[in-house]
Amino acid sequence: MRVGFIGLGVMGRPMAVHLLEAGHSLVVHSRSRPPVDALVASGATEASSPAAVARDVDAVITMLPDGATVERLMLGPSGVLEGARRGTLVIDMSTTSPRVARDVGGAATERGCAFLDAPVSGGERSAIAAELSIMVGGDVAAFDRALPLLRAFGQRVVHVGVVGAGQVAKACNQLVVLGTIEIVAEALVLARAAGLDPGRVR
Repeated sequence: MRVGFIGLGVMGRPMAVHLLEAGHSLVVHSRSRPPVDALVASGATEASSPAAVARDVDAVITMLPDGATVERLMLGPSGVLEGARRGTLVIDMSTTSPRVARDVGGAATERGCAFLDAPVSGGERSAIAAELSIMVGGDVAAFDRALPLLRAFGQRVVHVGVVGAGQVAKACNQLVVLGTIEIVAEALVLARAAGLDPGRVR
């Protein structure tokens, strides 16, 4: 597939590399030059704006730092939806909120595009190793179209419901992670208070 990728940070850059390695044609855009230059050297094409990325691709993937950035680069001037053609598959893999996913998804539908919210879990190490867990919300037909792309960097790719459901699943994931960190910290405090070496207890 011809794929656009926007957001080449800690997570996005290795994900984009895996798409190239899987044989997809790649158009990229990011605010930082070094990852863009590295991917262009590996065979990607650079675009000047999110709209330019979306103009002639089958799918656009975004991996951005927060919901405000997602809304701006999707919905704003020179944004993805300004350039996207009817039928383009738009996949936001950022961690945002169900509200942002539904708003962007609704705008994408009005534009005639298919939209998925597909946040990830696993961190930089899993992104590099192509072992991310991906929680996907959206239409089943769009999910099926996206699978060949998501499997390029995802070890577990699960469709969890309608648009916004991916972000809900990610919030559930974060609750488990944060709860686990908190209880581990409490356990180590208890170990130290009782005179044990916390390192050995761990």
